[in-house]
Amino acid sequence: MVLGGLRFTESILEEVAKIVATDPSISRRALSRRLCETYGWLSPNGKLKEMSCRKSLAELQRRRIIDLPAIQESYGFERAVPLTRLEVPAIRAALADLGGVVVRPVNSRDAEESRIWRSLLDQHHYLGSGPLCGAQIRYLIESAAYGIVGAMAFSSASWVLADRDRYIGWTPAGRIANLQKVVCNARLLIAPSVQVPNLASHSLALALARLPADWDARYGVRPVLVETFVDPSRFAGTCYRAANWIEAGRTAGRRDGVAKQIFLRPLVPDWRSMLCEAEPVPLGKMVRPETPANWAEEEFGTVRFYDERLKQRLYRLAQDFYASPQAGIPEACGSKARTMGAYRFFQNQAVNMDVILTPHLEAAIERIKEHPVVLAPQDTTTLDYSTHPMTGGLGPTNGVQDHSIGLILHDTLAFTEDGTPLGVLDAQCWARDPADRGKSQRRHETPVEQKESMKWLRSFRKVAEVQRLCPGTMLVSIGDRESDLYELFLEAAQDPQGPKLLARSNRRRQRRVVEEEAYLWDFMASCELSATLKLHLPRSGARRARDASVDLRYARVSLRPPKRSASDPPVPLWAVYLQEETDAEDLPDPIEWLLLTTAPVESAEDAQKTVEWYSGRWGIEVYHRTLKSGCRIRDRQLGSADRLESCLGIDMVVAWRIYHLAMLGRETPEVPCTVFFNDVEWKTLCCFATKNPAPPETPPTMAGAVRMVGQIGGHLGRKSDGPPGTQVLWRGLQRLEVAVETVELFGFFPAQPPRALSP
Repeated sequence: MVLGGLRFTESILEEVAKIVATDPSISRRALSRRLCETYGWLSPNGKLKEMSCRKSLAELQRRRIIDLPAIQESYGFERAVPLTRLEVPAIRAALADLGGVVVRPVNSRDAEESRIWRSLLDQHHYLGSGPLCGAQIRYLIESAAYGIVGAMAFSSASWVLADRDRYIGWTPAGRIANLQKVVCNARLLIAPSVQVPNLASHSLALALARLPADWDARYGVRPVLVETFVDPSRFAGTCYRAANWIEAGRTAGRRDGVAKQIFLRPLVPDWRSMLCEAEPVPLGKMVRPETPANWAEEEFGTVRFYDERLKQRLYRLAQDFYASPQAGIPEACGSKARTMGAYRFFQNQAVNMDVILTPHLEAAIERIKEHPVVLAPQDTTTLDYSTHPMTGGLGPTNGVQDHSIGLILHDTLAFTEDGTPLGVLDAQCWARDPADRGKSQRRHETPVEQKESMKWLRSFRKVAEVQRLCPGTMLVSIGDRESDLYELFLEAAQDPQGPKLLARSNRRRQRRVVEEEAYLWDFMASCELSATLKLHLPRSGARRARDASVDLRYARVSLRPPKRSASDPPVPLWAVYLQEETDAEDLPDPIEWLLLTTAPVESAEDAQKTVEWYSGRWGIEVYHRTLKSGCRIRDRQLGSADRLESCLGIDMVVAWRIYHLAMLGRETPEVPCTVFFNDVEWKTLCCFATKNPAPPETPPTMAGAVRMVGQIGGHLGRKSDGPPGTQVLWRGLQRLEVAVETVELFGFFPAQPPRALSP
């Protein structure tokens, strides 16, 4: 949780509770100082962020997250220092008659200048002398001929202003990183008795000329933009306009019901780029929740939202979509208020697919680190929204003759070698431009950076980024025949420490190898037979599932670059060639594959392992069926492609979790089901599936729990049926959620003696 620019983790909150319990009389100031010293919360000038910490602690108490000691009342007997009342003479003159104007800072709150400054503001400014918020610098305006004629002050900028932030072009991350470079002109006063044209705008110009150096000397930050607010019911903002300030919009008026005009004054030419630059938080650097309340918080806990309400909305939506994967948004949300909240969430400019999937990727990285080898197949699928033609931003999804419209999704998933999905590593979603129809005919002249084929390189680079964070795991990026790109092989071969690449060769490309100047396919067919192995082929379209006997050959090859990349070097790879043994004519499509990889293949066992890795690519096709059929993403109606993509980010994680459940029951059948279900869920599941109101004493195994979910989803459980698939698990989870809500509504299970769970 981030408050006031400070991150409060579970351990920090526990430390606060421990300190207060140990020393109930500790003051809030002492507590803030202690936390700042312990966790190194310092401002740019090296001072403790004591006030920010104190305000954040007060907010945490307001939210009932922590309990702070009571505010200590102090009864001091400070000497009352009377304000120096300054009578400014009546002056009616031109600016040149003032004998020169200077703006000088008030350097001490106990100095005579400070009392004069407060006296002027309290007498003549409708807001008085304060208090000013946060960091601050005060100035007196002085004429060589008449003395002090006015005063002004600058303080910390406002935390959030919609119109200002939109004008600057701020993202939440950019605002948090650079807000300290914005200063607010909190007060500006020319004494009412002074009637000198242009004096206010001239004084502003003088103050802004010295403000950056003064602020930097005091706080260690050089401001690049100044803001101020003008009450239109009192002033017209003439002096600010005359001093070249820019009107950027209005405030919401929440403080006093009056929407103020927002004026901005840049201090440097490239102010916008300086304010918008913010280093993105790299993968793995966000603090994960130590004790997540549910699976949604575990998967999305590091989401880059800086508004806690958006985080909670994301958690709630993920749980709702998972509980009712085949339902529309209103049905899944369950109430009008939550439905409207969901639509507002997807309309929010801070919400997009990348932001939603990044925390899930970070959770997936932690799972990846537990395995020595992880497969990362990438594939493309189309999302057809032809039934919603009024949705903006869609494009054609198929050929010239097919008029369907929708989006293209290219994603990468991580799988264990046994086929358990670990998470979504990358997702690229876009709408094709109708003007690009026929673009494939110009593919030979078009560089790869301008083709859709670039999707393969982008996904490989994301896998490479994950590989750097998982040095103990070997990641293997896998692609089908469409990924047979020289540029992809070249990039993968240049980094020995990066992920391995495994792609199926496209015979139509007619690649040549350096060895013997032969064509790749002909060269591999002539290599010595290494082994014969059995390969299970799953059902694909009209092709039935079957076991095939294939001949296996492998060799090290060097691919020559294509003509468009003639200056590039040959790429060293290993090739694995499979050809199905068949004498019958009843196999119209016998297996003949040629796999290219950067992973060493130095034995028949290595070649067989490469084939097994490539066979794991079918897992992503199962995932796509789960996503499109189970989550019914094509039924989403959100009005624009951008909102559909944001919703798709949640649906992708939900589809992964359902697929993950199906595979856990098969590959880790003996582990307790508590790795996936909480106490209320598994107890409700046992009671629902067995029709017995008394839950068992111990949780069932993962296989048993999956079997029960499948049972209530309609799986018959016969020997010939096999384990439950994703479709019956969708239905079972939906019914289970209703049962769990009923149990939670009553708050307890009926009082029955516990029973032993049947094997």
